[in-house]
Amino acid sequence: MLNYALKDDAEADNTGNTPIIQIKLKGLDLVNLYIKLEGENPTGSIKDRAASFILRKIVSNREINKNTIILESSSGNFGISLSEFCKKIGLKFYCVIDKNISPENEEIIHKSAGKVFKISEADENGGYLLNRIRKIKELQKKIPNSYWVNQYANPYNAAAYYETLGNEICSSFRNIDYVFIGVSSGGTITGVSQKIKLLQPKAKVIAVDISGSVIFGGVAKKRYIPGIGSSMVPSIIEKAKIDDVVTVSEKDTVNACRDFLKTYNHLIGGSSGSVIAAIYKYFNGKQFERAQTVITVFPDRGERYISTIYNDEWCKKII
Repeated sequence: MLNYALKDDAEADNTGNTPIIQIKLKGLDLVNLYIKLEGENPTGSIKDRAASFILRKIVSNREINKNTIILESSSGNFGISLSEFCKKIGLKFYCVIDKNISPENEEIIHKSAGKVFKISEADENGGYLLNRIRKIKELQKKIPNSYWVNQYANPYNAAAYYETLGNEICSSFRNIDYVFIGVSSGGTITGVSQKIKLLQPKAKVIAVDISGSVIFGGVAKKRYIPGIGSSMVPSIIEKAKIDDVVTVSEKDTVNACRDFLKTYNHLIGGSSGSVIAAIYKYFNGKQFERAQTVITVFPDRGERYISTIYNDEWCKKII
């Protein structure tokens, strides 16, 4: 018998209903920026929403049993979320990571997951995702009673954000002009954009990607910052409702993270720095007759990036 509470929403796991802060960005006087702080979820990231939702669905739908091994490939946060939620309900979880993962995230996953497999060889696109997925498929063949979460294609992933984060954003703001969402596995922007376009169709959804990612047709190259971009196009994103795409460099991301800390005394993660850099890039030179209500999401906190983005020696690799 699995140990999940019968309650059908995320409240049983204390996920969601994260705080919102307002920030006034230097030089963008007509941008009223509101930020959802997803690092306030139980294990410290937005991925708790998907982990909780997906596990509840596959348990209630009897797609798994108590002996099923949960499998997933992760660059960090989703691996942490699944590790903790699987442990909570009595499931074994095997996580496939790669050498780009931050030391902090790797340590947390090792302490919670049943087994961890680390990929050190780059794939044909210069990243590690494709080889991580190949490892997952190898494990599937070896473990008949297994369930691959597959955040890049699982419709439950997008549904998690449609039902939770999308609802929270729409209920918090009457008139939204723009929503900026960083893209990696594609679940967040797909679910949130569907809800935004349903309830506030005039709002523009802006996807944020990183140089070296192929999601929106970019040229693949080696990337160092996990949690933003991808070396393959997630199939789940086909159902996203996106108005525009802004691509930023890893250098701009690091600078945005460090500048945000200096200006607002707030440590932020890589994908959070990417959306801040994208907001500056998108609105630079634009004129408006009235202030614009702009919503974005900080997927996690900056403490897990102390040894990378906030480490001068590490930053020399990409700056």
